[in-house]
Amino acid sequence: QVQLVESGGGLVQPGGSLRLSCAASGIISSMYAMGWYRQAPGKQRELVATISRAVGTNYVDSVKGRFTISRDNVKNTVYLQMNNLRPEDTAVYYCHAFDSGSLSHYWGQGTQVTVSS
Repeated sequence: QVQLVESGGGLVQPGGSLRLSCAASGIISSMYAMGWYRQAPGKQRELVATISRAVGTNYVDSVKGRFTISRDNVKNTVYLQMNNLRPEDTAVYYCHAFDSGSLSHYWGQGTQVTVSS
């Protein structure tokens, strides 16, 4: 059974930092395209960042230079380091895994990030 468990969300002031973690079980995350999505209230879920062996890393324009996606293959964990956070980064952040072979998608339960003074 595949599980993606996010952690690290919380309340932070503008300009602050958070690191989200996504611990994977039931899959070898290094074999998958892994990503972070976010969904703000009243808005559609949007892609934030991805990491894969084929493409490397990719970011939505609004987070370039502020967010960094990385992975620890030994821990089977993917991270999202978020710096210089803005109120518009407030959302529920979801971890995602995609298997290009079976076209299977997996989602975590989400972790809330709130940026507010």
